[in-house]
Amino acid sequence: MPRMEDILNLPVQDPPCAEFSASHIKWVKIEGGRQGGDDIALVPFSRVDDFVKGESSNVECPASFRIESRRKRSEGSISKPRVDGYLEYTLYWCSYGPEDYRDNESGIGDGSNAKPATGKGSRPGRRHMMRGCLCHFTVKRLYTRPFLALIIYNQRKHVDKTGAPCHGMLDLDAVGTRAMYAPRISEELRQKVMSMLYVGISLDNIIQHHTDVVQGHGGPHNRDDFLTRNDVRNMERVVRNSSHKMHANDDCSVKLWVQRHQKHVFFFQENSGTNPFILGIQTDWQLQHMLRYGHNGSVASHSTFGLKKLKYPLCTLLVFDSSRNAIPVAWVIASSFVSQDTHKWFGSLAEKIRTKDPGWRPNAFLVDDPSLDISIIREAFHCRVLLCTWRVRRAWIRSLLKKCCNIDVQREMFKHLSWILYSTRSGPSAVDAVEEFMQVYVDQSIFMDYFKRRWLPYIELWNNGIRSLPVAGTEPVAAIESYHIRLKSKLFDEQHANSNSWARIDWLIHTLTTAFHSLYWLDQYSLESGYFASLRDESFLSNAWYQALHISDVDVMLDEQNLQLAKVISQTDRSLAYTIWNPGTEFSLCDCPWSRLGNLCKHVIKVAVICKNRQVARPLLATQVYRQALLTLLQNPTDDPVVLEHAILLATRLQQDIKGLEDLSSNGLLQPLPPEANPQMGENLLFPFSLIRH
Repeated sequence: MPRMEDILNLPVQDPPCAEFSASHIKWVKIEGGRQGGDDIALVPFSRVDDFVKGESSNVECPASFRIESRRKRSEGSISKPRVDGYLEYTLYWCSYGPEDYRDNESGIGDGSNAKPATGKGSRPGRRHMMRGCLCHFTVKRLYTRPFLALIIYNQRKHVDKTGAPCHGMLDLDAVGTRAMYAPRISEELRQKVMSMLYVGISLDNIIQHHTDVVQGHGGPHNRDDFLTRNDVRNMERVVRNSSHKMHANDDCSVKLWVQRHQKHVFFFQENSGTNPFILGIQTDWQLQHMLRYGHNGSVASHSTFGLKKLKYPLCTLLVFDSSRNAIPVAWVIASSFVSQDTHKWFGSLAEKIRTKDPGWRPNAFLVDDPSLDISIIREAFHCRVLLCTWRVRRAWIRSLLKKCCNIDVQREMFKHLSWILYSTRSGPSAVDAVEEFMQVYVDQSIFMDYFKRRWLPYIELWNNGIRSLPVAGTEPVAAIESYHIRLKSKLFDEQHANSNSWARIDWLIHTLTTAFHSLYWLDQYSLESGYFASLRDESFLSNAWYQALHISDVDVMLDEQNLQLAKVISQTDRSLAYTIWNPGTEFSLCDCPWSRLGNLCKHVIKVAVICKNRQVARPLLATQVYRQALLTLLQNPTDDPVVLEHAILLATRLQQDIKGLEDLSSNGLLQPLPPEANPQMGENLLFPFSLIRH
């Protein structure tokens, strides 16, 4: 039997399941000291919540452990800490104890455990739950090992002072009462009801829906099945009275929110003279969906949103569900997105995810900012990185539609802009392509002024990014764009324009984690359960990527001998056909109403998919640029043995690609490309190009 001085020699136990209980742990009894005879174990501190949830799900004695007491110390406050000294000390106690009010209700017992109805020691509104349960445990975040938690199980059995079971199925007096089940509804049900309330579902409809669900699985089985109108009414009151402003000072308000929602914060750094403000938010629901759709899937970054209007810009990490919708699985609000700051929260998020699932790994990570340090992403997620050009495409086409009135000129300018972005015309330099563009369209002065002011300083950055990274296809671009439109409409609507809300971080946090979060919860719940289909936000049904999948191939008219344009029959009016110019390219244009607003439409995506499947269109400019760089690298191999070995493994496939490119070139379908390659290409060969697919 070890002594307390030996606890650091104990193995750190990290069960592979998402939630674990005492039965998953190998306990050791401690000898001597205040904890003499108690069971102890070491676990990662990040998994304490998983242990609490697992213990609350005890089949024989469902429970809910509340925090009875908590103490904290700051680092450096103790010069010679004890081996079991703590940074944080938390005492968890079963909510059915320690007081016992059964004697008051039944007239049985000596009443020695009775507490006053009011005053110190009373628990208003909870007397019916108190059954004298002595089950409790202590968690210490070790002072000398902050990443470890020492769990001291003082009493593992759910018994009263006589040693008899006091709730759950083993307590005969509890059979047929709510004491058979957990004392409170679960966090999952609370989140579900709160989300329903935030999206506007009435109390009556929530109760009726809950009744239907309980009847559907054969009657009540746990505490959640006993949801009452009073439970919902209490949560409705919370929603109605909730406010983003916890303090008049925005910084103080944010700190209060972080303190109250620790489990939703994966990284927080206050603004100071040397450190920028950073707040990383991920709810349990978001974590579950990142684990579900991100594993062997794709994760995308929607960065620097609200750069001009919000106090600090917002970055969102997205995954793609079965309906091709982009789901936000993490939000980061930061005053700086430079590499050294981005590295901090990327690492914390990756650690949180792998704590839940060590085997989690995405296939690809999509970035929409070529200035981002790619090595940070590779270090955190161990996957290939793709560049997504949705932001450039959207900005250019919307500006053209606004500043240029001639439709034919819009199309030609848009095509020329793609040559600039991919540096495939007018020599190897983007500067030459820009000069040619400005000379040809010198009469479009309004757009030229915008282009020189907003984009000219960053063209070389984008050119280098495209040469050094494979570029994502149009399908995920449409999903990310759809999320952007939805986020913009929610945050920047007119009701907030004059309220000074945009200048406060607490307002942004509150809006994201309540109403906006609930929209996505309802959409996923409706997809999975079939309930509330009529209440789904229509914008979730207008995702161009998803809609393109429902257009039949026979509705696409494509002249393989003349690839200047294609036509797609309207799915709502069969007498109408929309025209797509430059079909199959990144900068295709359609004359449908949605595309004329500057959006990527389903017709463009459908035609691009058909062109690729039939291999009738010119390869995407991004593909040409990246393949040319790969070929150049093979002709001038690097001395790096890792890159060289991988290049040899790819040689056979690349030779086939070269033959295919030669055939395309002989047919006039491949533009000549500049021979130079970005020096970073050696590293990126480890992550060859592939389109994102689900």
